[in-house]
Amino acid sequence: MGVIAVTGSASGIGAATRARLERGGQQVIGVDRRDAEVIADLSTAAGRAAAVAGVRERAGERLDGLVACAGIGPQAADHPAIVSTNYFGAVAILAGLRDRLAAAVHAAAVAVSSNSSTLPGMDGALVEACLADDETRARRLAVDLGGTPVYAGAKLALARWVRRVAPDWARDGIRLNAVAPGATLTPLLADGLEHPLLGRAIRDYPIPTGGFGTPDQVAAVIAFLLGPDAAFCCGGVFFVDGGSDALARPDAY
Repeated sequence: MGVIAVTGSASGIGAATRARLERGGQQVIGVDRRDAEVIADLSTAAGRAAAVAGVRERAGERLDGLVACAGIGPQAADHPAIVSTNYFGAVAILAGLRDRLAAAVHAAAVAVSSNSSTLPGMDGALVEACLADDETRARRLAVDLGGTPVYAGAKLALARWVRRVAPDWARDGIRLNAVAPGATLTPLLADGLEHPLLGRAIRDYPIPTGGFGTPDQVAAVIAFLLGPDAAFCCGGVFFVDGGSDALARPDAY
């Protein structure tokens, strides 16, 4: 079958994606800070370079798929690390492996955004700094923002980046899409539920289908987007959130 790299492969949605792909016969190159073929910290430039080099070494001349899933939750105390990992780390791994994807036949890539990207007031200076590739400014802005605005802003910037570059990537034979999960039962969510402020907000956020999602439910959509049945999907942002976004923004489309 194919060779697919997955960042954040050691836990949560990344681990579920890895397991699902491997059950389907794919070879997976995991990238994470532990328990992966490539050990790297995507919050730093050195870690991103190591991740790209490690995947290149293991994949060879071509890469059939790539999932940028690694991320830090809004409850993290280090707000600059949130934007560095969730936006700049994701973009660096995608851009750094674009040529390997282009060398494959019918390659696909998926970035993991979030339904929090649509929260009111998230589209501001942080998003602008991300899309301008100004990590220094983005990290400086993150210092004075709360965890939720930094997390949501980084995820909004990532979804917007996917939309902007997907048509050009398609000309290289690469389908690029994003998923926007809602509250999903991962270690990241578990940490958030323990937060004295975020915990209540997470529990109170309405999910029309009832209850939190599972990592495998999100992984199923990621696997679909990587596969041949999604051949006409390009530049999309697919909400996997139990209807929360539809409830909050029924007239967005």
